[in-house]
Amino acid sequence: MDGIKDKDIVSQIREINDYMNRAPYITDPVNWGQKDFWATPGEFMSKFGDCEDYAIAKFMSLLLLGYNEDDLRVVAVKDLNLKIGHAILVVYYKDKPYVLDNQIKQVVPASKIKHYQPVFSINQKAWWKHLPKG
Repeated sequence: MDGIKDKDIVSQIREINDYMNRAPYITDPVNWGQKDFWATPGEFMSKFGDCEDYAIAKFMSLLLLGYNEDDLRVVAVKDLNLKIGHAILVVYYKDKPYVLDNQIKQVVPASKIKHYQPVFSINQKAWWKHLPKG
C-alpha cells in the first residue's frame, strides 16, 4: 500500500486489482470448513479465499488509500453463463462504474460485462437490492 499511495487513483485501482488477483482461489469448504465464509482482509491475506473475499480485500484497500466509500460497492451477482453466484467490487470513477473481478484480469467498465446480473450491493453505509431489467 505504501508503494502506491502517491499514485493517481486509476493506477491505484489497477494495482490493487492486480495484486489481489494473484492470490490463490480457495473455496470456503476447503479453506474454512464452511459452506460460506466472508473473510476479513487479514484472513484473506493469510489464507486466501473465494470471490467475495477478493472483493472485500479490494474494497478495504481502496478505503485505506483514501477512496470515497460512497463510490465503492461489493456486488453479489448471478453469473448467467455459469448459473452460479459470484461477488465483485464495483468502483465508481468519474461517475462511471468499473468492475474489479478475480475472474477478469483487467479493470473493465461495468457496461462491458453482459453475463453478470446484479442481485444486491453493499458498502459500510447501506445495501441495495437490484431489480431485474424488465
